Amino acid sequence: MPAVALDIARATVLFHALSDETRLAVLDMLREGERCVCDLQGALDAAQSRLSFHLRVLRDAGLVNDRKEGRWSYYRLNHDVLAEVHDIVRAIGTEESAGRRALKVFGKCCG
Repeated sequence: MPAVALDIARATVLFHALSDETRLAVLDMLREGERCVCDLQGALDAAQSRLSFHLRVLRDAGLVNDRKEGRWSYYRLNHDVLAEVHDIVRAIGTEESAGRRALKVFGKCCG
């Protein structure tokens, strides 16, 4: 697999969106296909405002797409962005990454 440059800022946005149990539960439910927000709310037993916040985080990261139909919103996975997450994880797991930025070290170790 060729080395891939890692976009740290993009990875941060994606992993933040993936770092919450409710958001992961939403993504898991969307694996079965598009779902109405009312179905998500009922299945997760979540308050509307709380679920809206989590859906906005997922949407802003690009992990889900939404569409409106009347007064209802429907959500579905964005498989292209999920593939991007996969590529980021693969890049992190490689021994050599093109353009890899060195981590800042604060203080000295063993020294």
